[in-house]
Amino acid sequence: MLKATLTFCSMIACYGILALPSMAADRRPNIILLMADDMGYECLSCNGGESYVTPHLDQLAAKGVRFTNCHSQPVCTPSRCKIMTGLSNVRNYVDFGLLKQGSRTFGHMLQDAGYQTAIIGKWQLYGREGNKIGKGTHPRDSGFHEYFLWQIEGRGSRYWKPDLERNGKVLETTDADYGPDMFVDYAKDFMARNRDQPFFLYYPMVLPHSPFVETPANKQRDGIKGHDAFAGMVSYTDDIVGRLVSHMKELNIQQNTLFLFAGDNGTNRSISSILDGKPIQGGKGLTIDSGTHVPLIVNWPGTIAPAVCQDLVDFSDFVPTLAEISSGTHPYAELADGQSFLPQLKGQKGSPRSWIYCFYHSNPKKGTAKIFARNHRWKLYADGNLFDVQADPDESAPVVTESDELKQIRLQLRTALDSKPSQLAVDATP
Repeated sequence: MLKATLTFCSMIACYGILALPSMAADRRPNIILLMADDMGYECLSCNGGESYVTPHLDQLAAKGVRFTNCHSQPVCTPSRCKIMTGLSNVRNYVDFGLLKQGSRTFGHMLQDAGYQTAIIGKWQLYGREGNKIGKGTHPRDSGFHEYFLWQIEGRGSRYWKPDLERNGKVLETTDADYGPDMFVDYAKDFMARNRDQPFFLYYPMVLPHSPFVETPANKQRDGIKGHDAFAGMVSYTDDIVGRLVSHMKELNIQQNTLFLFAGDNGTNRSISSILDGKPIQGGKGLTIDSGTHVPLIVNWPGTIAPAVCQDLVDFSDFVPTLAEISSGTHPYAELADGQSFLPQLKGQKGSPRSWIYCFYHSNPKKGTAKIFARNHRWKLYADGNLFDVQADPDESAPVVTESDELKQIRLQLRTALDSKPSQLAVDATP
């Protein structure tokens, strides 16, 4: 009996396995999802980044699950469409700045499951230029009871004296108002008002996207710009995370709150950073690793144990994961683009992805789509080019040698490519 008990305790210590509470309606957790804007994997010190200071995120990672192989789309609108619907862009992408009208999102899913829902931060999915205005989805139609957002129709400042709309009202702001602080204040109020019922807070952040400007923490520095300003904005992103975590503790809801942090795509291409002693040039807009490799940290005190997970995670995986956690119903489950990573949060092996699929065509009226399938090491594009992304992360030269092993890899990845539609499944004319 004693031997069996010690063996079980050893398993917990080695594998980080903790039992999740029942997913019954009265035990469902609150869910907070933060998504930084243009903040690649290399920006977090817990990932091996050496250029920025992120102590609050590092602490969340140390006490949660840190994923080392999460991949987004290369730019913001494609990533937002994918993470919100759980669908590959090949199924529902319309054009930059638009979410296809009638799309069902994780907001709808969690509303239907009985959650109070709110979105704050960046929208950019309704259409703002020329004949695009109103051709996308308005936040009031996206499954959220409340919204407080930048860039619904207009595109003014997101930082100082921001142009913001809150639940249908355009706010008057001053030079002293800083958008990210206003979003945090609203988030804290929403959490306090809904502390006694399950809530979902989706916060697609405006930080640390360009323009690279001062924050309230370094506003006294004259002429701060470029990389120094970006570093300050990364630090302020981390500070916001710390403030939200502190507020959860004050409300005594941290034990029943699932907190997720991710980036929407790679870092701005003007920014160079150091990761594990090597320079990484920002890859936003590119399908190379630095364009899609983003941080993902999941924290849930007392429920998930600390771990580092190397499994592949795709942005289509968030909807099925949140569906399983909330007892919600995936609005597009039959298409099976994503799969839940809840088992990995529980310390289980689960059924890890063997590949990720990406369809990327930010502007469907110009050029051609970039389509690939990849595993941890190999990436095959639809045009037949194969890259060893571990040895050649910038994809400087495709692999030209052939061996039985490489033929098998090509076959596996080609099968993955062929499992999805070969072209956009929607009319891309706004």
